[in-house]
Amino acid sequence: MATTPPPPPPPTPPTRKTPYDIMKVGEEYASLVAAGLTQIAAPDDIVLGLKEIQAIRKRPIICYAANVINAKVGAFTAIDNTDDLPFDELLNSVDATGKALDIVLVTPGGSAQQVAKFVDKIRAKFDDVAFIILQSAMSAGTIFATSGNDIIMGPSSYLGPTDPQGPNRDGVFVPLQGVLTVIQDIQDRGKARMLKNEKPDWTDVQILNRLDAKEIGNAIQATAYSKEMVENYLHDYKFKNWTEHQTTKVGIPVTPDEKRKRAGEIAERLARASKWKSHSRGIPRDVLWSECELKITHAESIKGLDVAMRRLWAVMHFLFERTSFAKLFISESYSVIKLHDPKTATK
Repeated sequence: MATTPPPPPPPTPPTRKTPYDIMKVGEEYASLVAAGLTQIAAPDDIVLGLKEIQAIRKRPIICYAANVINAKVGAFTAIDNTDDLPFDELLNSVDATGKALDIVLVTPGGSAQQVAKFVDKIRAKFDDVAFIILQSAMSAGTIFATSGNDIIMGPSSYLGPTDPQGPNRDGVFVPLQGVLTVIQDIQDRGKARMLKNEKPDWTDVQILNRLDAKEIGNAIQATAYSKEMVENYLHDYKFKNWTEHQTTKVGIPVTPDEKRKRAGEIAERLARASKWKSHSRGIPRDVLWSECELKITHAESIKGLDVAMRRLWAVMHFLFERTSFAKLFISESYSVIKLHDPKTATK
């Protein structure tokens, strides 16, 4: 008796070609555009990029990245208290046994108070933390990066001035040190006129009359807080293993007072609005060294890392400019994506 042959197995679905399969070295983003790629599979393609870095670094990795590309979602990208819970869960998603962690960071900045919470959570679990700056970590993001034992940047990566921002009397966020700079300029001009027995400039008087004492107080306190955070983070973490001088007094042990002094000098320079002229100014790694004496690890000094960082950033850039994604909280086993509407998120 004839038997009915079993049905043929279903066809194997074609393997998806990932963005990393398309990329050309040195033209990572351009090759995605040229290939006619229409979308990125988030979070899967982000995880693939994180795994490339993890394979090089041999340590757990997480990603906290904000959309610094699409201006339409800019109002929802700042570090704030709504990040607290997903960041806590993100940290819990990785193995802390080895006490080491890499953090891929992209952010326009935000709340220094929330950064302090992040650092407390991180340091309760990890002793050796490195920040990998794909593109930029500005303002409070720079403060965050200084809490690492290491800061890794590529040739096109930036940190930013740490002078704080806050709302003025009209509710518009402004660099607070700008207020102090204006006051200092008016004082200098006033003293010069008084030495000539002249009255203060009428315009300067009107500006002073419009300034809110609370606004001035906030500027002073926020600036002091910013500098204190950076100084303490550098002293406690970045300089933890700095035991010998490497440029001057080569080979001579570094004293605790020297660590504290260097940390304070860097904190003061990063927060000095009059030095950087613009709160949005990007500070490249070479300038961080030459102007602030803040040592940065060059991604090219670690075999394969610079290319892996460029590949991951090309994917993120492509994703950010084409979506309303505001923030990414991603590890190999965890993902939360916040949209520009704060009431929605995808997981």
